[in-house]
Amino acid sequence: MSKGKVLDVSDLEQRFQSGKPWKTLWGIYGVHYVALAQATVYFIIKQSPQWIMPLVTANIIDIIAIPRPNGLRNLGINAFVLLVVLVQNVPMHTLYAQKLSEAARSVEAELRAAIVRRLQQLSISFYKNSSSGVLQTKVLRDVEAVDQMARQLFDGGMTAGLTILSALVVTAWRAPQFLPIFLVSVPVIYFLRRYLFANLKKRNAEFRTEVEGMSSHIVGMIDMIPMARAHAVEQSEIDRVGRKLGTLKDAGMRLDFQNAIFGSTAWASFNFFNMTSLVLAAWLAYTKIIHLTPGDVVMLSTYFSAITNAVMLLATMLPNITKGFESVRSIGDILESPDLEKNLGKEPVKDVKGEFVFEAVNFVYSGASRGSISDFTLKVNAGETIGVVGPSGSGKSTLMSLLLGFERPTSGRLLLDGRDMNGFDLRSYRKYVGVVSQETLLFQGTLRENILYGSRNVDEAGILQALKDANATEFIEKLPNGLDTMMGDRGARLSGGQKQRIAIARALLRNPRVLILDEATSALDAASETQVQSALDRLMKGRTTFIVAHRLSTIRKVGRLVVLQSGRIAEMGTPEELTEQGGIYASLCAMQRAG
Repeated sequence: MSKGKVLDVSDLEQRFQSGKPWKTLWGIYGVHYVALAQATVYFIIKQSPQWIMPLVTANIIDIIAIPRPNGLRNLGINAFVLLVVLVQNVPMHTLYAQKLSEAARSVEAELRAAIVRRLQQLSISFYKNSSSGVLQTKVLRDVEAVDQMARQLFDGGMTAGLTILSALVVTAWRAPQFLPIFLVSVPVIYFLRRYLFANLKKRNAEFRTEVEGMSSHIVGMIDMIPMARAHAVEQSEIDRVGRKLGTLKDAGMRLDFQNAIFGSTAWASFNFFNMTSLVLAAWLAYTKIIHLTPGDVVMLSTYFSAITNAVMLLATMLPNITKGFESVRSIGDILESPDLEKNLGKEPVKDVKGEFVFEAVNFVYSGASRGSISDFTLKVNAGETIGVVGPSGSGKSTLMSLLLGFERPTSGRLLLDGRDMNGFDLRSYRKYVGVVSQETLLFQGTLRENILYGSRNVDEAGILQALKDANATEFIEKLPNGLDTMMGDRGARLSGGQKQRIAIARALLRNPRVLILDEATSALDAASETQVQSALDRLMKGRTTFIVAHRLSTIRKVGRLVVLQSGRIAEMGTPEELTEQGGIYASLCAMQRAG
């Protein structure tokens, strides 16, 4: 895989079935069969000491115990074989690790890329019901758990399988009468799986739930630190997270206890069989019931120890397999979520003039008892500026979600330039939309990267003109490295007004046909609002604009004003007309003046 290559993971999504983890593992790792096949060959060669050394050891013991002609020559041959199988382990293990890493790291990257791709396709409603901490856990910890499980299955599984197979083959050749004794270990595996695996799976699931909850708590605590500090409730936050940590600790201790029972029972059982094998082989040789040389006794004891250790390895792998399967299920919450934006196969938008027609539009959120938007009918001409006001819960945010295509009408039609938006691939439509919201989101990177977010093929002159039109040039020139200044997390280096002007510059570079201003100046002081408002005036020219405003002074220049109440249009007209009517809008203005 070349450095920086963008992964095509659409096929991986089709192969992923969280309800069938074995099939899923086969599907996502199987595409790397060449690297895995090479790794298998190298593994078989590098593991050869596991079955050759007991046989050579038995030969050396018999050379000493049963003197024969050419004994020294045979000793030299056996010593040379030991040297070869030991020395080859170093290069073969290196090649094995390299090929296994090639396959495993590829799947790890592909899984994360598939999750990221899916996160970009899921509907906005999905995120309203999901915690960012939980989603972060799925991208990082769950993929890591699947990777660790797969590596252990490949490495540990092949080690155990090859050890058992080679031990059985050599024993069948040297002492076939002893084979039935080796098979006694099978009931032990059944017992461990039958009686302990169920509880282990349950404890792993409990622990996973607590870890996801803890992650959400930590993310929430970090987000709330300024608020907690402002209200002097730091200790309450510490106590709240501390209680969650205590719950997580208890779940972890229950899981550790179950793992301890599982591991200790397996160890005691297998070592009991090891001891029994040695004593039994010695007794059979001493009584001459089976003809066994001293070397055979040592070899059989070594092989039986290897078999039981291999079986124990398989048994101890169960906790990680359980954890890995739980992570496969967790990743499936994203990769198999049906809550997708329904854009596939729909017509792309190639041009937007900006005319919108709402025809008896209704929208009801899933599980809600009433609609957030009801019987909404409105025509907005291209280039027109529409203000939207109303009390909290009146449907303003839902209306903007419909305009952005985050939600589609439950009934009725929303037309763009005379065509039903339900037939559009709304991803292509949003290329013609600019949004400036109350809280401008900036990511950790340079200021230049933040301004260019969502724009392509913009030259330096275009950037500088956008900054000038957004009234942002002055404060950017004062930054340590200008446009190349690194922003802190969420733009912590900038004030609210400065971030808003960056958002306006970002929108100007996109040159949108439709503009949505969602409470764009409500959190600013008077001085910042003046600068931002003048920049917005330039941004709005010639564009269809929807202004959602809490601060009513910002919408006095709009052509028409829509007043929402309980998802319906309660009033509509110019600000002056609505003020004279003495209705809802007039009451809102009066309350703001009084406040």
